Amino acid sequence: MTLTKLNEKGCRVTDLSRPPPQPRLVLASESERRRDLLAQIGVVPDLIEPAYVDETVRKGESPRSHAKRLADEKTATVAARHNDAIVLGADTLVSCGQRILPKAETPDQAKLCLNLLSGRRHRVVSAVNLTSPGGMMRTRVVETAVRFKRLSSREIKAYLESGEWLGKTGGYAIQGRAAIFVAWLGGSYSNVVGLPLFETHSLLLSAGVTGLRPSCD
Repeated sequence: MTLTKLNEKGCRVTDLSRPPPQPRLVLASESERRRDLLAQIGVVPDLIEPAYVDETVRKGESPRSHAKRLADEKTATVAARHNDAIVLGADTLVSCGQRILPKAETPDQAKLCLNLLSGRRHRVVSAVNLTSPGGMMRTRVVETAVRFKRLSSREIKAYLESGEWLGKTGGYAIQGRAAIFVAWLGGSYSNVVGLPLFETHSLLLSAGVTGLRPSCD
């Protein structure tokens, strides 16, 4: 948008003293981890509006395809209500081979995940979607390889008792106590936490978000 004002003769002139306002940034996620990661690079959404979509894995759907579909659907759902805003959405999953692990909601689910991950390499896949005003969508899919050491039954029991696994995809939080399980990591660390920052920032730049906003904290 070009800003104009009237000069002393009443003629319109371009006002270059202020840049045009940026569209609002809406985060289509209720994840505190994603908010914290955005704040880490100085990005503070104007609005938090989670999108709830059916996360059932479709027959024959690969981990990459599943993550991308969910990120696209979440963002599209929110963008339909805010067509004048930039909408950012994401989905993160953990997979062993082609098996997508659940978001652990019970100790049994968390134990299943930890036993599967013990001593093995797995992938953390995130899809990040940014939809600009007008409906233009851009999506990036990022994979990080992670290898856990072999976990003893005592270590698994102690981690289950910590409760840190609750609500975590794959049953662990790399930014917490589970950091001691990681023998090797290849790729983006922030991706494993929940949002690949390099790719997310690149998407924001592509939408014209050229300056990082300071946190209000």
